[in-house]
Amino acid sequence: MRFILSALSILAVAMLATTAPTSTQAGERYGKQKVVYHINYPGGKDDKKYQGAMRNIQNHINAVGAENLDLKVVIHGNGIGLMQSANKKGKVQTAVANLKTQNVNFHVCNNTLKGRKISYKELYEVFDEDIVPSGVAELSHLQQQGYTYIKP
Repeated sequence: MRFILSALSILAVAMLATTAPTSTQAGERYGKQKVVYHINYPGGKDDKKYQGAMRNIQNHINAVGAENLDLKVVIHGNGIGLMQSANKKGKVQTAVANLKTQNVNFHVCNNTLKGRKISYKELYEVFDEDIVPSGVAELSHLQQQGYTYIKP
């Protein structure tokens, strides 16, 4: 009986592996997407929350395909810690750098920078064109343009 159950388990796993959607199938299922991820919270112990958010974004890309996504991340308030943490070598930096190579755009709130007296030059790979006047206004603006809002 154990042998039969083991054989059935192996067969089920093999069937799942051969029926997993390809990138083309995923594109057909999900189509083109415009998405904005909202980060305004601290990273927690060892930046676990930031790592989780970056993993969510990567999983989204993996499911839909980078070619089918226009994906932006809006950062303000305590979320500024994401780009500060990414400025140090480690998992957060690796995740952010990897997402940037997949055309994920990170937008940083100028109100947060001014309020906290932080220069964008102190943040990981943030440039003048990445700064938006207001994080919350940017979220509203993007939603008006048809971006789906996600808060990981």
